Amino acid sequence: MNNADAKTTVIRKADWVVAWDAGKNRHVYRRGIDIAFRGNTILHVGPDYDGPADSEVDGRQSVVLPGLINIHCHPYNQPTYKGVREELGNPKLYMSALYDRTALFQDHEGGPEGPCAYALSEMLLSGVTTIADLSPSYEGWIELLARSGLRAYVTPQFREARWDVPTGHRLDFVWDKEAGQKQFEKALALVDEAVAHPSGRLSGIVMPAQIDTCSAEMFQESVKAARARKLPLQTHAAQSVVEFHEMTRRHGITPIQWLDEVGFLAPDVTIGHGMFLDHHSLIHWESRSDLGLLAKRGVTVAHCPTVFSRYGHTLEHFGSYLEAGVNMAIGTDTHPHNLWEEMRTAAILARVNAKDFRAVSTADMFNAVTTGPAKALGREDIGRLAPGAKADIVLVDATHPIMRPLRDPLRSLVYTAAERAVRDVYVDGVLRVEDGQVLTFDFNAAAETVEQGQRRAEATVAQRNPKGLTGRDISPLALEEM
Repeated sequence: MNNADAKTTVIRKADWVVAWDAGKNRHVYRRGIDIAFRGNTILHVGPDYDGPADSEVDGRQSVVLPGLINIHCHPYNQPTYKGVREELGNPKLYMSALYDRTALFQDHEGGPEGPCAYALSEMLLSGVTTIADLSPSYEGWIELLARSGLRAYVTPQFREARWDVPTGHRLDFVWDKEAGQKQFEKALALVDEAVAHPSGRLSGIVMPAQIDTCSAEMFQESVKAARARKLPLQTHAAQSVVEFHEMTRRHGITPIQWLDEVGFLAPDVTIGHGMFLDHHSLIHWESRSDLGLLAKRGVTVAHCPTVFSRYGHTLEHFGSYLEAGVNMAIGTDTHPHNLWEEMRTAAILARVNAKDFRAVSTADMFNAVTTGPAKALGREDIGRLAPGAKADIVLVDATHPIMRPLRDPLRSLVYTAAERAVRDVYVDGVLRVEDGQVLTFDFNAAAETVEQGQRRAEATVAQRNPKGLTGRDISPLALEEM
């Protein structure tokens, strides 16, 4: 966007504003102030903007927030699992459904566009303006993200091994390094294409998919490729008990320690999940050094509490990671793609694990969807409302009944209202959600596509698992169907 020719919009007299205080280096509440932006850049956050304005928005019944950042999401397949994954696991693999059962419900016929449009709409409607989209490479991906209007990091995953669970209880790895190298090269080409996209809203992240499916050499090549491009990195690690035992079997050290040994841990790295560290109560390992190592290396942890809570697993715990000095971010990973609900779940589980309501604050949660992920991406121009920042702005209806009584806007949103009171969303200065309706996709049509895809997928579940179990066998309905 060329700001020299851009128009100026002013949000006047916003009732509540979550503004960035540079002197205090934190978000603060401000009342009755103006937010002005020209094109895709914020000009003014304060009282009585008196510059030129091409349009004005009445902010007197609004809460104005910076756009949220979803650092870890998989929009290409997760919507298809709705009604399935809430109670899906494998008790013989420490309750996780990751390795064998989740993929059984994936629609291989309809393609990813419908699920992606659905998930991206969910995120926009909840006030997300920046995402890291962790998908396998597919045709039309960059065009779809550009059409969404989101600020998006293309994050194509690549790996040298795939998972196989032939017995229902033993995880095997089927290695094909040549295929992995081809995936790596294709991923880099996609990242380069995203960075060069004329919208200016797209970029990339280099992502060896999982710690247990990539060799040390692939992690090291990934670091070289990312640093040459000045781009961040991400991987999945410490995401299951099974993975922890596999990595210690291979190397005699924890997953986090192995990543450090191969030179992967650094301030430009995000670890997806990072739950099963050596202090976790399900691990019973000899050391207690992983958490301090993450903090020492400046690594970000992308915490996705909902998907793990469905297995009965929790991070132990969010507040202790912050106290150790780890930069924390929150992602969705699964459906619903709703960061407000993830914040709520993360806060509740942290307090329960710590047995202390002071373990985390609402401000901690909000930082984990704004400044925390912005730091992971190496940016100071998103995740905050301040002059010079990008015009990624969310307006919440302060008069919505579910927001009231409005004593504390963030508490109302995190613990009660979630996305239901989000009214308007600007990304890069362009209105992408208006009056609670996403403008870039047909949400209803996307929902229909996802539902048809789920039916196709479930019809073939019995053909795609070694025991011939149906979808209803693996994930029964909540009530008996008569």
